[in-house]
Amino acid sequence: MKKIISVFVIALLVLSCKKEAKKEEKKQQEVNVYTHRHYKADQELFAQFEKESGIKVNVVNAKADELIQKMTIEGEQSPADVLITVDAGRLVRAKDKGLLQSATSEFLNNTIPSHLKDVDNNWFALTKRARVMVYNPEKVKENELSSYEDLTNEKWNKRVLIRSSGNIYNQSLLASIIANLGEEKAETWAKGIVANMARSPKGNDRDQVKAVVAGEGDVAIVNTYYIGKLLNSKDPEEVKAGKGIKIFFPNQEGRGTHINISGAGVAKYAPNKENAIKFIEFLASEKAQKVFAKANYEYPVNTKIAPSDLLASWGTFKEDGLSLTQLGKNNKKAVLTFDRAGWK
Repeated sequence: MKKIISVFVIALLVLSCKKEAKKEEKKQQEVNVYTHRHYKADQELFAQFEKESGIKVNVVNAKADELIQKMTIEGEQSPADVLITVDAGRLVRAKDKGLLQSATSEFLNNTIPSHLKDVDNNWFALTKRARVMVYNPEKVKENELSSYEDLTNEKWNKRVLIRSSGNIYNQSLLASIIANLGEEKAETWAKGIVANMARSPKGNDRDQVKAVVAGEGDVAIVNTYYIGKLLNSKDPEEVKAGKGIKIFFPNQEGRGTHINISGAGVAKYAPNKENAIKFIEFLASEKAQKVFAKANYEYPVNTKIAPSDLLASWGTFKEDGLSLTQLGKNNKKAVLTFDRAGWK
């Protein structure tokens, strides 16, 4: 009788182990992605990853700050495996809040340039955007332009267009100036730009381009990504705006043009860490980078992939090699500097 009971108990244990193994197997076949990006190309890439890997991609879309807050509230119970957001400063913020973890990946280490990833491998860049000058060629000659700092020159009085200080791209640009030139010179720059503004800051980057074409100012600071959006818009007026300006890459004789990124990191309490790493590796792969470059007018971070024809038509440029971690570390200083400068 004891023998029969023993056999029965063993059978139950084996059955239980099989069930747990199946649960674990099922669990490993998904990845939960919290993303700030909302592009059709991303959805197509997620679907391609699912098809190739057999790993289901569950997506939660929201603004970056909302996702960071959501992960903070969820804590150890968070289902998030991957956080994707725009702007390196936000990724640094997520790391500082303890929301990300180190991801060991030989592929990512060999593929992503060192200044475009976290020193502890908590996050990795997926795409790049350059913050450039656009100008009205009827009012500005290319040889009049040189650097971000030169826009504080008196010759640009009432001619500069740029969005508000609350914009994360402007905060990161100023953070890069703080890192490169120091706080004192950064504040001087911010005050100089305020003095030369053609109007009080309003609208997004596309609105700055439209304002240049409309004659409200002669030069604006914008991200290259938005120029691609304008040129490929279904709205004829937006296409007209995109065609009405020319692009200039600042600081080519010095540190190079400021860049920012969209990037991804593995969540601190990721229930599917291995799948999360596979997912980020896929987004950094040559096939995915080609899609990002062509569909979203962004520069690839994988150096094996060339920019799209549109971006290539704007010419090559020297980019600022500053570690993008500095954008996050200097964000608070940038915000306070804007306030002192009276930049609305």
